[in-house]
Amino acid sequence: MQNRITQLFQIEYPIVQAGMVWASGWRLASAVSNAGGLGLIGSGSMYPEVLREHIQKCKQATEKPFGVNVPMLYPDIDKIMDIIVEMGVKIVFTSAGNPKTWTSHLKEKGIIVVHVVSSLKFALKAQEAGVDAIVAEGFEAGGHNGRDETTTLVLIPAVKERINIPLLAAGGIASGKAMLAAMVLGADGVQVGSRFVASLEASSHELFKQEVLKAQEGDTVLTLKELAPVRLLKNKFYNDIQKAYADDYSTEQLRALLGRGRAKKGMFEGNLEEGELEIGQVSALINAIKPAATIVEEMMGEFFEAKKGIGAGRFLP
Repeated sequence: MQNRITQLFQIEYPIVQAGMVWASGWRLASAVSNAGGLGLIGSGSMYPEVLREHIQKCKQATEKPFGVNVPMLYPDIDKIMDIIVEMGVKIVFTSAGNPKTWTSHLKEKGIIVVHVVSSLKFALKAQEAGVDAIVAEGFEAGGHNGRDETTTLVLIPAVKERINIPLLAAGGIASGKAMLAAMVLGADGVQVGSRFVASLEASSHELFKQEVLKAQEGDTVLTLKELAPVRLLKNKFYNDIQKAYADDYSTEQLRALLGRGRAKKGMFEGNLEEGELEIGQVSALINAIKPAATIVEEMMGEFFEAKKGIGAGRFLP
């Protein structure tokens, strides 16, 4: 399958695995790349030297293209970027910051730059900054999210209409049918997060993976907009946030409640009560932990089957 995304990244299928904190280490990234998609190492949960180790191991595990996701508001960003350049990483996805800050520097080094946005306004700013592609992520997505709560179904056509660079859809996509729907709306490919959390190779804790499988409709909520909006599974920590709102906590009090390492505690260490359990709404549709290669294979199989079904009129009234 060839289109603007597969050509840009030199991959077989237009499926990108999101660079999720505490889930996207070298094992997951290399597995997705070996399966024909684009794997991303999530640097947001890594010290610089840990990232170096993951890049080295990913290079040993795959000869296919892979990239690194960099949340730009995280500390040690200069060191992270230096290691990416030094290690010869060819693809970088940036998020949570101004794309103008690093895009020119990375492109001067021959690196493909993709920026993640949650609104049309920021998509236009990213295109102006010179990025090679954009990920437009709807409100359904897990982890840190947009304040405007724009859904993927609305965001993708709005962004497509105004940009001329390749577009990836994210948020609520865990199946081939959802992938086809996003591409009908104008996306050139998809970025998939939550589905790959429930994979054998994800570095997230097994207890967290099992919570993802248990999730039902309505079990995730976007909260903490005063700090950085994040979609979480409901648990004791979420209930503590709700009580804090009821008690009219200030922004500083909310920041103190969140503390440090809350996501690590939940997703990596498996503390299901006190940890932050970041996952998307689509977790309600995930019911099995599978190898990453199987996930890619099943998504593409369903994509082609659904596409064929539309052509045959099977989904039409």
